[in-house]
Amino acid sequence: MAGVILYVSICVLGFALVQKKLATTPITGPIIFVALGLLAGSSALGILEVGTTDDVVTVVDVLFQATLVLLLFTDAAALHFSSWKKDAALPGRLLGIGLPLAILLGAVFAAWLFPDLDIWEAAIIGAIIAPTDAALGQAVISNPRVPERIRQALDVESGLNDGVSLPFVLIFIGLAEQEAGTGVAETFLREIGVAVGVGIVVGLLGGWLLVQASKAGWMGRAWSSIAVIALAVAAFVAANTSGGSGFIAAFVAGLSYGYATQGKIKPNEVVAADLGLVMVQISFLAFGALVLDRAFDVMTWQIVLMAVLALTVARIGPVALSMVGTKLAGPTLLYMGWFGPRGLATIVFAALVVTEADLAGQATITAVATITVGMSVLLHGLTAYPGSERYGDWFATHKDTDKLPEAKPLKQHHPGPRMRLSPHTEATAPYTDTSEAPAPPAT
Repeated sequence: MAGVILYVSICVLGFALVQKKLATTPITGPIIFVALGLLAGSSALGILEVGTTDDVVTVVDVLFQATLVLLLFTDAAALHFSSWKKDAALPGRLLGIGLPLAILLGAVFAAWLFPDLDIWEAAIIGAIIAPTDAALGQAVISNPRVPERIRQALDVESGLNDGVSLPFVLIFIGLAEQEAGTGVAETFLREIGVAVGVGIVVGLLGGWLLVQASKAGWMGRAWSSIAVIALAVAAFVAANTSGGSGFIAAFVAGLSYGYATQGKIKPNEVVAADLGLVMVQISFLAFGALVLDRAFDVMTWQIVLMAVLALTVARIGPVALSMVGTKLAGPTLLYMGWFGPRGLATIVFAALVVTEADLAGQATITAVATITVGMSVLLHGLTAYPGSERYGDWFATHKDTDKLPEAKPLKQHHPGPRMRLSPHTEATAPYTDTSEAPAPPAT
């Protein structure tokens, strides 16, 4: 264990020393940490390895789930709906039209490539590979040469689609088990309802308490930030122990907390964001060593093709369809469609299949999720900076075109959730450096 801790510490320290230098290169944090994980895995140095699949699941439960809880809560809390609701057309289309279509198309491809899966197992694959993760290509939403309207749309989508996708994952797991004869679909529906209720109560009550304590002068800035982490954990644990989904509860609690505190106290999610930032990178290291390393042994051409389709056709097609009527140009649709990287949420959702269900297609589902994320880390990471620059070049030569929708200014200027406070605001972001600037006031 001492060797593992030393290795992880050296990796984090080494990356911290060069992260700003790497800002304008195609080498991202997730690429580096996944590579370091593979180097430490059983197929290489053997520094970080576990004996059984159950041990891997335990690591995922502790590290990955804790990280996702912070992401879900802080992303939702930082949205501050009144700040962007007037400009919600594009993210609304991505979430309301594009995401369901991506889940549907992913399920269709899974059913075609893996005929041994039943329809609900194929639907599970569609749902777990649909949510995007901006951390894998931060330049996409931080490059100021990219139209702010497009950056915000991708940022808000990435901040919300984890929470929106999760109910689909849970429902499909329940229906798949019902198909297998265990009849638990209703249990999963109740689980979602309990989670929503717990999230609303924890978020609103917790937010109200923090506002009152702050107004009374009873609470300092440091403990106000620590309290945010406590609320996220409380929502997760309270929902889990009450028979609900802790992840949905954390997401709903974040939304409720943001609503309760908006404009009433200074933004205090910074500590949670910084903690989440390092946890994300360590999670990618663990993913490389414990998950991706094992997946190479079971990789087939069908799994690889499924991953390619998930990152291309099953993403670009739904995005293009969701933008019908917006008059966005082809390069913009391609930019929004390609830059939908898959990350931590996909891995955690796949782990839910292992821990929450007993399905015949479990191995296929987890392998598809793993290879999809591994491929996304590499491809989206390498193309994020040059892709954003190339799109910026295109926009620079067309932004004066009459009535170009991309050039339309936001009705109310504000930073997106990740670009301001979220753990997904990666330290390698080439155009923002929140670690050296005070948090902006709530809008």
